[in-house]
Amino acid sequence: MACAFKAPAAGARPNFIVIYTDDQGIGDLGCYGHPEVKTPHIDKLAARGARFTNWYSNSPVCSPSRGSLLTGKYPEHHGMIDVLTSTALFNTPGLRAGERTIAGELHAAGYRTAHIGKWHVGSAKESRPLSVGFDEFFGFYSGWTDYYSHRYYTLGKGQSEILHDLWRNEEEVWADNEYQTELLGREAVAFVNRQGRERPFYMNVWFGAPHYPMTAPDKYLARFPKSMDRDRRMYLAMVAAVDDQVGALMRALEHKGMLENTVVFFQSDNGATQESRADHAGRPYRGGSNAPFRGWKQGLFEGGVRMPALMSWPGRIKPGVVDGVGMAMDIMPTFLGMAGVAVPAGVDGRDQAAMILRGGKSAHETVHWVYPGSRAVRRGQWKLIENPPKYPGDPVGEVSDELWLSDLVSDPGERKNWARAEPGVVRELRALLPEKH
Repeated sequence: MACAFKAPAAGARPNFIVIYTDDQGIGDLGCYGHPEVKTPHIDKLAARGARFTNWYSNSPVCSPSRGSLLTGKYPEHHGMIDVLTSTALFNTPGLRAGERTIAGELHAAGYRTAHIGKWHVGSAKESRPLSVGFDEFFGFYSGWTDYYSHRYYTLGKGQSEILHDLWRNEEEVWADNEYQTELLGREAVAFVNRQGRERPFYMNVWFGAPHYPMTAPDKYLARFPKSMDRDRRMYLAMVAAVDDQVGALMRALEHKGMLENTVVFFQSDNGATQESRADHAGRPYRGGSNAPFRGWKQGLFEGGVRMPALMSWPGRIKPGVVDGVGMAMDIMPTFLGMAGVAVPAGVDGRDQAAMILRGGKSAHETVHWVYPGSRAVRRGQWKLIENPPKYPGDPVGEVSDELWLSDLVSDPGERKNWARAEPGVVRELRALLPEKH
């Protein structure tokens, strides 16, 4: 039997904004103790709300993690456990027909809904934003596009593919030479400026930055010394551009008198990357930092999945650090609860309002991950990884074991494998691993 609930009056229901960045590590925000990063607006967001220290993506790559935020489900339950292909034909299946999303549930409850920015959870008709609960869409379907031409391209292995990928709803938009991050920021501000007080809204602002290709205008590069590592300087310039747009969005909310009644959530989709660059003789993309954690995007060490994450709701969320465990899939039930909307059946995420608003414990006892070739589970201080990733520079034999047990309290950097010393913990956690996919 469905639980009865009483929705708040329309004027009392909060607005919701989800700001997502792409491949940004927890070492790439000033508020996480990294002074070389220049993110004053995001740091201000953290200072007036909750800054999470044990918040996770549901996957070390973008499509599954984004699908989990939208559906409130683990990747194996929404059907995307790996990154989706970007192709010249807009027919890649992702979100399944009939899949219930946070946008769809809030739309049905009277919210105006918009998605701005990267999508990458399906370009087939049934997977597009307008098919899963969004009233408006401005952005791109691919995993990334060039920041000025707004084209997705792949080069190498005897193939080349170039396509323009920028859309407003179902109409193609041409905005050559407009820097993607600024373009998306302007769209987000314009959406806020169109809203009235009689109807609440839910908006995603999913920036493509700082995902490659690493590109930033000189005005952002000028904020960092030329003596800085070249890739780090460019990467931080891209993050600074995002920060400026977050500041503009917060000013728009304040100007409209909506700041006090708007919940703003910020998260990266997965950790910073060291993917190889096929167009640069195999040299890895670098510049992002997952410090102090081990690992990168595409791996289940903490660096791939423990995220910078913040939530602000002035007057409701007490400023401070939240240490409890949370995941991207928790946003759907948490926001629905704040709006007085029933959570649909089949959702894996938990309403974390008690942890966020009242300083309570996490609603999770365990959380887990599934990624091709690997699985992991965390319970309390312990985290077990099956088939841990190996990285260039790892000492020989350091990550050769099939099972890696981390003590995230004594060794958050996951430098020591406790599997042999704690066989009982291994047995218990192994029994909690999700099914292989």
